[in-house]
Amino acid sequence: MKTLLIIINVVVGMALVGAGALIHRVWKKSQQKADLQSQKLKKQMTSNISHELRTPVTSIRGYLETIIACPDMAPEKKQMFIEKAYNQTLRLTELITDMALISKMEERSEKLHKEEIDLYDVVNEVFDEFEERIAEKGNKVENRLSAGTVLLANRSLVYTIVRNLVENTLKYAGDGVTMHIECYSTIEKYCYITYYDTGSGVPEDHLDKIFERFYRIDEGRARDVGGSGLGLSIVKNAVKFHGGTVRVINRLEGGLQFFFSLRRQDD
Repeated sequence: MKTLLIIINVVVGMALVGAGALIHRVWKKSQQKADLQSQKLKKQMTSNISHELRTPVTSIRGYLETIIACPDMAPEKKQMFIEKAYNQTLRLTELITDMALISKMEERSEKLHKEEIDLYDVVNEVFDEFEERIAEKGNKVENRLSAGTVLLANRSLVYTIVRNLVENTLKYAGDGVTMHIECYSTIEKYCYITYYDTGSGVPEDHLDKIFERFYRIDEGRARDVGGSGLGLSIVKNAVKFHGGTVRVINRLEGGLQFFFSLRRQDD
């Protein structure tokens, strides 16, 4: 028991140290810029990070304090609290990882290596990763990309783009939906890609906000399914890193549809 509590506290401590470093970099960068609007955005980002960190940290502390205060607690109940605390550490770790990725794309993008990759293979790897969850929900996948859809890109970031879109579907679109991806056009240096699901979509007045950091359509529902609240923001930043753009619409037939472009070659 003591070992588990120590491990959980170490994970939380490491996550908070990482978060502190990220907040410091964000604040330092905002101070170096003369643009007042940029400073305002950075301050808002720092505030959002602090808020998002507070929830899992408070939950973990509450679970651990309950265990410590009740030494005669039934083993099964104690195990439940430990598992809840552990799940919150996973959420905290995901949040720190996602924030670090955004920071790297914005501040150290020159260190992200580009190489020739086959988008068809990347998409299949993502679907393989989620194979069990896809089957549990009764979903179908359609990879309509052609083998040999070559991009000059950072493989990890492209994988993250596809992964976050698929995970967004799995979390929010419902059961028994189809996930479809294809390249609908290649013009000069760009590959134009669409990804959609046949789920429930989102209210129209939320569409222009879903790429914002930490934005959630339904706060309670989002807390239940987990996640950092940064998934689609990372998609936008990763697409931008590759010189592309991304937009989203509600399909008339139902579900969300994303359109984004990625470079096939550099200038």
